[in-house]
Formats: sequence, structure tokens, C-alpha cells
Amino acid sequence: MAKLLYLVHRMPYPPNKGDKVRSYNLLKHLLQQHEVYLGTFIDDPDDEQYLPVLQSLCAEVHASRLHPRSAKLASLRGLFTGEALTLPYYRDADLTRWVSVLAERVALDAVVVFSSSMAQYVNDLPKLPLLVDFVDVDSAKWTDYADAHSWPLSWLYRREGQRLLRFEAEVAARATCSFFVTDKETALFRQLAPGCPGRVEALCNGVDADFFSPAAGRASPFSESELPLVFTGAMDYWPNADAVTWFVAEVLPELRKTWPQVSFYIVGRSPGAAVQALAGPGVVVTGTVPDVRPYLQHAAAVVAPLRLARGIQNKILEAMAMARPVVAARSCVDAIEADKGTELLSAEAVEDYVAQVSALLENPERGHAIGAAGRARVIQSYSWSAHLSGLDRHLGPALPVPQELPA
Repeated sequence: MAKLLYLVHRMPYPPNKGDKVRSYNLLKHLLQQHEVYLGTFIDDPDDEQYLPVLQSLCAEVHASRLHPRSAKLASLRGLFTGEALTLPYYRDADLTRWVSVLAERVALDAVVVFSSSMAQYVNDLPKLPLLVDFVDVDSAKWTDYADAHSWPLSWLYRREGQRLLRFEAEVAARATCSFFVTDKETALFRQLAPGCPGRVEALCNGVDADFFSPAAGRASPFSESELPLVFTGAMDYWPNADAVTWFVAEVLPELRKTWPQVSFYIVGRSPGAAVQALAGPGVVVTGTVPDVRPYLQHAAAVVAPLRLARGIQNKILEAMAMARPVVAARSCVDAIEADKGTELLSAEAVEDYVAQVSALLENPERGHAIGAAGRARVIQSYSWSAHLSGLDRHLGPALPVPQELPA
């Protein structure tokens, strides 16, 4: 059994948004064979209640409180130090101290870092093997944001992309192995950081198809008279907010000309004022819900019109696992190993979404067939255990430690 330091930028429980789904399943995988010391941040006061769950699983947990507003102010130091603003945003003296003290009193065998921003905490641990799950090329995400905004935000986002890429390259050069969520993201990073050694691999996302599965007794949250389209995701994440805003403004009015019964449900935590303002005829903004599965299971279709997202989207895999037809942005569909048109539907422009959704509403049986095929694809190709086993060869021999872990 190895003793591992696991550093995560957001508390990896509950797994109720994309990055937390991945970071928690990575934690579950590590706990199957290793003793884990978890250092993380709590950036949502509601997550505080779940801290005992992690404390019961890990050998030790340090969770620093992160207040987004003050963290944003702190991040501006990067303008004077020349570093990416992301780094001071996630810089915390208490967490730094905990890592240092832990390394002195515990014979750590390796460090696993989730997201590049947390690699700044291991600068003083150069002799330990380091595995880094970058997930996506975050620097490229900031560059994409720059292209979608006008000055001065375009300048700020482009600067962030450049400075963060420099840091990502330094981290990858130091790491035993670095991981990205898709082969495409891996290739992009190799292109952007050609000086990095070849220790860069893809580590695909997965889904718990036992948890995300249709159940006969699960009640519908919708009225019988409506045709519900559903989008799920954390609504304080700008690409999600951009996606639903665009869909409501451009696609939904066209659909409702032919299908006035269509309702668009925006299901996810922390909707900002702009997203809440979308609520009205044909649009429901739920905020946090106790269980997203009823919304997915009883949707006429699930849509993911993400224009600025990168990599494999858990929200798409979860909807497929729930056996519902999914219409998603072409860039997201291309990242998923699935047959286009029979397991997952692709769209780009307004007319694409209107045509794809209308075809599903006209022929519900086709939607059921696509949903069933999509679930079969998830079961076949997207189990967490199969993908995360790619980490194991970098951690050395270990003895299994059976544990009962929450879903």
C-alpha cells in the first residue's frame, strides 16, 4: 500500500459537477489500493456538510476554505508577479503549511495532482514521483475565451492562456506522467508544449452506469402536456451559462414555432442572474435539485449546446447512461467514442439543433432506440475502473484495501 498525497482544487465530494465527478472517481480508484492524504479547497459552503464523508475515507484531509470573491482579488497579484492569475487564486498559506508538515511526518510515496493549479504545492517535494491530471488544456480554454470577448477581457484572457501554458509546460516537464481527458487534448498539449518529454497520456472520463440508469418507479418532474428538453450542469461555469443563453435566444424560439409544448429545463446549481433571467414561457431554471436523474430519464431529449467546452463532457455520458437521446455540440460529440446518428446526435448551427430535436419529437421510438444504443455504448466503453487503471503502473505494486465507498 502506497502513501499518496492527493491535491485537488475543489473538494471532490459530492460528485455533482463535471470536475468533481472525475476527481472523486479518481479518489475512489486510489483508495482501493492506497492510503490517501487529501489536500483540497471548499469553495461552496454547502459542501461543508460532506467533509466527514471524505474524512472517513482518507488517512487525513486538509480542506481550506476558498471564498471566490476574495480569491479573485488575490489572483490580481499575478499581474505584478508575471504569473498566471490562476495560481494566486488557489494559493493558500494553510494548505502550503499542511503539505510541508505532512511531508516531514509521513513517508509519502507519490503525489497525485488534479488540475495544474495545485502543482504549485509540490515545488518543495522534488524527489517524489508526481502524477498530474490536467484534465483539459486549461491554457487553451482561456485563449478560446479571449476569442469570444472584446477588449479588455480579451487581453486578460489571452495573457492568462499564455502564462498558464508556460506553467503547465513546467509542471509536465517535472511530472512522472501527465494525463489529459482525450487523445485530442493530449495531442494539443504536445503541440503547444513541444519541449515536454513524452510522458503525456490520455486518461478518459467514465460514468457510473449503475447509478445513472433508468428506473421504472422514478417519477417524472414534468407535466404530461409538455415536451421537456433538458440541459444539466453547474450554472456558475461560464461555458454552461453561455450554452443555455444561446439555446434560449436562438434555438428554442424556432422549435416552439412547430412544437409549442416544448419546455427547456436548465438543471444545475448556482445559476447566476443572467441564467435566472432566462426563466419564462417555455424555460424553467431549477437551481440545485436533489437528484438529476428524474430530469434526464423523463426528458424528450437532452441537449448540450456547448460552444466553449473542451474534452469529454460527463453530462453527455450521464445522459447517455440514462438511455435518453442526446443532441450535443459537434466538438463534444467528436470527443466521445460513439456512433454518430445511432448512439449520439451532433449539431452545430441553429438549424442543426432544430432539425435534430424536431426529428426526435416527431419519432419518439427513434429517440428510445438512440437512447438504448447510447446506454449500451457507455457500458461498453466508459467504465471508470477501466480508464483509471492507466494510473496504476505509475504507482508501483500495492496491496488491495477493500472499502465501501459512496457512489
